[in-house]
Amino acid sequence: MARIPDAFIDDLLARTDIVEVIAARVPLKRQGKEFASRCPFHDERSASFTVSPTKQFYHCFGCGAHGTAISFLINYDRLEFLDAVDELAKRVGMEIPRDTQQKNENHDTVDLFAALDASAKFFRKHLAGSDKAKAYVEKRGIAPEIAERYAIGYAPDGFNALRDALGTDQRRMQLLERGGMFSKNDKGHIYDKFRDRLMFPIADRRGRTIAFGGRVLDPEDSPKYLNSPETPLFHKGRELYGLWQARQVNSKLDRLIVVEGYMDVVALAQYGVSQAVATLGTATTPDHAELLFRNAADVFFCFDGDRAGRNAAWKALESVLPRMKDGRQAFFLFLPDGEDPDSIVRKEGSEGFDARLRQATPLSEFFYAQMSLDVNLSSLDGKARLAERCKPYLAQIPDGAFGDLMKQRLTELTGLGARASGPETHVPTQRARNAPSVPAPKRSLVRSAIALLLQQPSLALALEPPYRFAALRQPGVELLSELVALVRERPDIRTGGVLEHFGDREEAAALHKLATQTLPGEGEWEREFLDVMVQLEDQTVQQRIEELNASEAPLNADEKNELRSLLLDRRAAKR
Repeated sequence: MARIPDAFIDDLLARTDIVEVIAARVPLKRQGKEFASRCPFHDERSASFTVSPTKQFYHCFGCGAHGTAISFLINYDRLEFLDAVDELAKRVGMEIPRDTQQKNENHDTVDLFAALDASAKFFRKHLAGSDKAKAYVEKRGIAPEIAERYAIGYAPDGFNALRDALGTDQRRMQLLERGGMFSKNDKGHIYDKFRDRLMFPIADRRGRTIAFGGRVLDPEDSPKYLNSPETPLFHKGRELYGLWQARQVNSKLDRLIVVEGYMDVVALAQYGVSQAVATLGTATTPDHAELLFRNAADVFFCFDGDRAGRNAAWKALESVLPRMKDGRQAFFLFLPDGEDPDSIVRKEGSEGFDARLRQATPLSEFFYAQMSLDVNLSSLDGKARLAERCKPYLAQIPDGAFGDLMKQRLTELTGLGARASGPETHVPTQRARNAPSVPAPKRSLVRSAIALLLQQPSLALALEPPYRFAALRQPGVELLSELVALVRERPDIRTGGVLEHFGDREEAAALHKLATQTLPGEGEWEREFLDVMVQLEDQTVQQRIEELNASEAPLNADEKNELRSLLLDRRAAKR
């Protein structure tokens, strides 16, 4: 896949009014030079979400969400990167470079999508023409509009119905086979994979059909559910059935309910619970967890109450725990024996199902209940065992209030980690009261330079290579060097473009934090930046002088000349 040129992204972000983009989706109020709102990515009462029109990025001081107009569309509208870029480009009258578009359009992939879409239409047509399938749908109480929303179809009986209808040439046959629509026997004979089944198309983030799930009509047949195999378009550990439909019906998803089967999703939708999704015959994966929380702050996992259901719930917890940033919540709803969401919602209606959701077990409670199952908390040994068990799991939770409270709960259960006396009862000793105060450390020169560059990237254009400071052995120098090189290579880049460039790097969070700072003396930034760089150059010279003086071996002629030159440079600089 061809990358969109960096210069195009820089120009696009420079032309895009991020305030206009976000204000069309989230109500913003002006606060000085910036705009503020309650964060659209987590629940809060105060307005900690800020948008900077000058720096062209947003930042939430509550949950840490941050980014440019591109990343906002990716996270809020749930677009893929290319779709977000295309949407912004259309807004400002730009066009993605033709060669990039052509390279990104893999014709095999486009044709594969078309073959699967044709298969979905084939199944829809046969549902309308099959008395047997229509009777089953009516018996299950699926209304026509719900069947239409989920594009439910029917795969007719027989081994070659789909093949005869769509496999009109060798090319189409190959595409259908790659899309998982055929099976092959020991003799190499190809036949339809799905036969006499109710068909549930699985959609990607853009609503395109990428796979199918098929359910038997006769309960005596097996397997009950049959899914498409892994294909170039479909990876079951990354997809959720019903997510696309949930996003279309709900302008904002406050919650998502994870169930086990296609019929559970459809039945809940039939009764007005339109936020249900299903994993595709697999346990909840880390990719699933990330996808769920990217779309909703509250996630409910709905499982059977038996041992298998609790094992599935624990696997879901393991995937969710490392993603429990502040503002996110996970709950576990265990159903009575012999019940599933389909049967429960038919008996109790949406109000009854919602009442069960309100009684769902919070993740924290489920976690400690499971970890304490065979532990005697009345003994020191038992408390020690629980603490050791919990330690590796708690270490996975991101920093924040949730992680702190989970550790606090462990302290309540075991006593480990509790302070002997709280800070309010602690009396400082005379020595501590009389000890001289230590001044707070000054911000490092490297950090100051990076902070200034994030406010005004063009400051780097005042520097001329070679950059002697790059040899300085201090934290952050490598990042500062990269920032300077980035601006020299892309002189029109602005703050938003810099943050977009580092968006998937581990330094991204620190850079966003620095970019949100308001530095005084805007008219003096260039002088301040150059002064910082002169000091860094001086430290680099001093570092090299000390290296040469500390050499155990006698200096050769070149090294002596270098030392002499460096000393002269330092004297000249001081004068």
